[in-house]
Amino acid sequence: MYKNKILLITGGTGSFGNAILKRFMNTDIREIRVFSRDEKKQDDMRKIYKNDKIKYYIGDVRDISSIRNAMYDVDYIFHAAALKQVPSCEFFPLEAVKTNILGTDNVLSVAIEYQVKKIICLSTDKAAYPINAMGISKAMMEKVFIAKSRTVEPEKTTICGTRYGNVCASRGSVIPLFIEQIKQGKPITITNPNMTRFLMSLEEAVGLVEYAFEYGRAGDIMIQKSPACTIIDLAKAILEIFHADNSIKIIGTRHGEKLYETLMTKEEYYVAEDRGDFYRIPADKRDLYYDKYFIEGDQNLSKEKEYNSNNTRRLTIEEIKEKLLAIDYIQDELVGW
Repeated sequence: MYKNKILLITGGTGSFGNAILKRFMNTDIREIRVFSRDEKKQDDMRKIYKNDKIKYYIGDVRDISSIRNAMYDVDYIFHAAALKQVPSCEFFPLEAVKTNILGTDNVLSVAIEYQVKKIICLSTDKAAYPINAMGISKAMMEKVFIAKSRTVEPEKTTICGTRYGNVCASRGSVIPLFIEQIKQGKPITITNPNMTRFLMSLEEAVGLVEYAFEYGRAGDIMIQKSPACTIIDLAKAILEIFHADNSIKIIGTRHGEKLYETLMTKEEYYVAEDRGDFYRIPADKRDLYYDKYFIEGDQNLSKEKEYNSNNTRRLTIEEIKEKLLAIDYIQDELVGW
């Protein structure tokens, strides 16, 4: 389905963009466009990949004219550009609004104008029952792409999305921090030992986006069923992998952190379609005529449960180690240790 097609990745210099390049650059895809505002990372990628299929575009999703420059003749878009750091979004919430919400609207507006065939917008578990600025901005991003999907015929442009939990060793994640602390002989700092998080690899994140690309319909949010672990077990697993004896220091929760994350709300669970390893959350296609709901409604919603990192399958320390050892980043860090 990608043969002779052009794929644009916004935020393409991040962890996800690099994983997508590794997945697609040796296929029969015609061109992969990496769109980001980081010229240094783009130059680094040129030196690493040295592949004529990859084209680099400097720009910012906040600037709609720079998006137009990159989107000419594009068939598909993976929209990954975002501010993702919880603390930085807490301190600068309007910056999260500009990139995650308004930037998404810019990307989708140009995509519809240029009749791009399909766009996958990447979201996060923090968008479900959000309590921090990053999660709130991503929740609004989801509302934007769902609303936008209603404005265009799916035969011309299909807009849908994915939502996933923590991606192992991605930019800003806790795993590189733990490894750096181990190497420096410092205590491993954890916020709350009972805190749970979903755990998935970059390859699984790419697989979820591919699944959404193949099966997603207008306004859908696709979720992969994922295991979770406690932060204390994650720290212990990394210590065992590196045969280290660093102490563990509890520092308390940071700005905007939850004890556990939710991949699917109770309200979404009620309408979701179970597809084996995945859930499909269809867009709410009801009209906005609310009067009828004062007379009749649905009483079954209260019986549903949410899908979160506390009620999914819990990984053991051995299972965490197995998952981590399959990641290239971990293997690279182990070299010479």
